[in-house]
Amino acid sequence: MDTIASLFSFITWPVSWVIVQFHKVYGAIFGPDTGWAWGLSIVSLVVLIRICLIPLFVKQIKSTRNMQALQPKMKAIQERYKSDKQRQSEEMMKLYKETGTNPLSSCLPILAQSPFFFALYHVLSNIASGKEIGAMNQALVDSARQAHIFGAPIAAKFMDSPEKVEALNASLTDVRIVTAIMIILMSASQFFTQRQLMMKNVDLSVKTPYMQQQKMLMYIFPVIFAVMGINFPVGVLVYWLTTNVWTMGQQMYVINQNPTPGSKAQDAYLQRLLKSVTHHGEVRGRRRKSVVKVIVAKGSDRNENERRFFGGLAKAGFVAQADGSVIKGDTLPAEAEGAAAKRQQPKRQTKAQRQAAAAQATVSKDAGETSEPAAEKATTSLEKKPQGPAKSDASGADAKGEAQGDKPARPSRANSGGSRQQGKTGQRKGQQRPKHPSSKK
Repeated sequence: MDTIASLFSFITWPVSWVIVQFHKVYGAIFGPDTGWAWGLSIVSLVVLIRICLIPLFVKQIKSTRNMQALQPKMKAIQERYKSDKQRQSEEMMKLYKETGTNPLSSCLPILAQSPFFFALYHVLSNIASGKEIGAMNQALVDSARQAHIFGAPIAAKFMDSPEKVEALNASLTDVRIVTAIMIILMSASQFFTQRQLMMKNVDLSVKTPYMQQQKMLMYIFPVIFAVMGINFPVGVLVYWLTTNVWTMGQQMYVINQNPTPGSKAQDAYLQRLLKSVTHHGEVRGRRRKSVVKVIVAKGSDRNENERRFFGGLAKAGFVAQADGSVIKGDTLPAEAEGAAAKRQQPKRQTKAQRQAAAAQATVSKDAGETSEPAAEKATTSLEKKPQGPAKSDASGADAKGEAQGDKPARPSRANSGGSRQQGKTGQRKGQQRPKHPSSKK
């Protein structure tokens, strides 16, 4: 570890100088030789470094979004080459190259912090040895050696010998208890951060190398930090625990406000947005409007979470617009529309009503402008109740000709049907349904 730290000795002086400046501020408040002064100086160093890395974090977010936009293409490649894993990997790499996407971009913040991490390790190692380092003179080194965090010197390690710990005016038990607790917290925060990313902010419908990478990091990083942590000074453990907590909070904010499409976090976000729109009657905030605008522009490519969101808007009586706003509307989701249409279907007409409508249409077509009187006449003839025996075939033909013009008569089968109908009519009581003019009496 000392050899690796020496490789970053070029950044040792800036790191030590920043620590000294923060120590001047906190030393005036808590005392120059206290663990609070030196511990808070290290915490402030972490905050400063993470603030400087915000542009890199933004780049990481953009690269992550590019990966999300490639999800449909990745899924298509997986389906096409599911039996050829080598060809599948080649096509994935080709897609990354064409779109300029780096699946390892999530590691950039960690890689960028590495020089500062090892530089701090180098500074604390020299403090433990009582040597001047960077911007820290001998007086500051002696002050740092006397600083204890919960009874453990900031330069002590879990694996230090009892003699070395006694030289720092501390007990081995205190050092190992403090360092063990900090190692556990450091590993747990690392695991929780990666698990939060995998469980809430990943589209699980598509399995990609990016997803496999995140799953691997979720288990490997905590183990690496637990193993390496026993060789870290207390000050380095403070540094790494602080940066893990910062990363966890930063990621929680991103997941809450800018979730990955298709993930559980997006579903939760859209449900919160739906409640806000339903309560206020509008989309509040420029960022929320931009989210709705993007979803509207997707059209048929919306995922299940986005379709559920639009269905909720429709049920609440809102319609999303292309600019990200919403307006009141009567649009219902497809399922509701189908059910409503089914419920509102008119009752089916009887046979007599359909025949009367057909006769009226025929008369209107033949008579032209005189269609209205002809229709009234046809209706009047239908309202007359047939009495007594059936008339001659000639009179039936005349009535048929009056109602339907030159339409040929039905076969003799209709006559037998008319006879059966007449027999039934004689047996019925009360007012009978009028017969169609085309039937023979």
